[in-house]
Amino acid sequence: MPNLNKLRTAISGGRGGDPATDAAMSRLIRLRTTLTIFFALDGFLFAGWVVRIPAIKQQTGASASDLGLALLGVSAGAVVTMMFTGRMCARFGSHPVTVVSSLLLALSIALPARTHSALTLGLVLLLFGAAYGALNVSMNSAAVDFVAALRRPVMSSFHAAFSLGGMAGAGLGALVAGGLSASTHLLALTGVGLLVTVLAGPSLLRHTLPPAAGPAPSPGKAAAPRRLDRRTRRLVVLFGVIALCTAYGEGALADWGALHLAQDLDAGAGLAAAGYSLFALAMTVGRLSGTALLERLGQTRTLVAGGALAALGMLLGALAPTTWLALAGFAVTGLGLANIFPVAVARAGALAGPSGVAAASTLGYGGMLLGPPAIGFLADWFSLPVALTTVALLAAAAALIGYSARNVSVPDSGAPAHRGVPAEIPAEFPAEAPATARTAHQEG
Repeated sequence: MPNLNKLRTAISGGRGGDPATDAAMSRLIRLRTTLTIFFALDGFLFAGWVVRIPAIKQQTGASASDLGLALLGVSAGAVVTMMFTGRMCARFGSHPVTVVSSLLLALSIALPARTHSALTLGLVLLLFGAAYGALNVSMNSAAVDFVAALRRPVMSSFHAAFSLGGMAGAGLGALVAGGLSASTHLLALTGVGLLVTVLAGPSLLRHTLPPAAGPAPSPGKAAAPRRLDRRTRRLVVLFGVIALCTAYGEGALADWGALHLAQDLDAGAGLAAAGYSLFALAMTVGRLSGTALLERLGQTRTLVAGGALAALGMLLGALAPTTWLALAGFAVTGLGLANIFPVAVARAGALAGPSGVAAASTLGYGGMLLGPPAIGFLADWFSLPVALTTVALLAAAAALIGYSARNVSVPDSGAPAHRGVPAEIPAEFPAEAPATARTAHQEG
């Protein structure tokens, strides 16, 4: 959490002590805490599901390709939902949509353990994927609005909370995998999700954002979107592809990492489940240190170094002959992937504003959701270790694409990327350091 002086400065431009500023500051603190809880809950529930995939595969008797098709239900449900969740947020507000989506996610996570065939598993995963996609779009929309109102680069802290939640969920799964059935475990996660949503939801619904600095649109009218030229659209897609390449790896490790350790390296249930927990821990550490890394290396070097590190780590994780070497590879992969997605989305947002952020994020989530089914098909055709090497290939591709875009410049005019943030400052950089933000795109 940023300290109170930084919050006060962000709200009032440096003036503190008046009741209105203190009240706005308190609202922002409470809202940030609540949003952080929802991000952590999302990661916790999702990780709780993925560490039980080996048990549910055995329960349903599905082959690798059948499981891949079933997992496609998550992808299909999420992608379809993402297409209209933004409109729902615009109509009803991102906060109510976040609460409803969280309730649906908590209810749907218990369903996969009740299935006994790949077909029924795929059908219930459609609902699970729909809830997951809606929650991710709505809570990220709420977080983007929060960052705009605060005018500080705190988006990465929300994603760190997601990673921490994932680490906790995977760690808990590793502890109970040997003693609890998948059905009991996932039903308990439903209870946790409902309880947290019921307790935190009213706070999210009650607290609205204070007005951001800068001119506001007229009542009842949204700000006019900036018209993008063809070159800018291509560049946004380019950064979206970088996000897709890296999110592919996160989704693949989430759904197939534990199975690789258990099936190919004969790891026990607890140790196999710990693989994703270690990956999530490394990614969390990388995201928590992301601001310092960006300030030292700049965006391009951070992106290229992260992609190269993730590629090397995943080659080790996929092809290592022992469990411990594979776990080390998972950790290195998490460190490498940690900041690539935020950098890619920030570059897209600096180029095209909110539409750029939305496009890159959607492509990124598409990679996370469509990667696991692709791994399943490749595992059936070749083997799971060979299939997992595609994560390394795409991470290396992200590094190459990022290097090729090192000279992309931020437009000098046009609407700002976020409400209340100067147009030349990418969202991942502190508002008080414009010089760093303006020169980062020129680095090689």
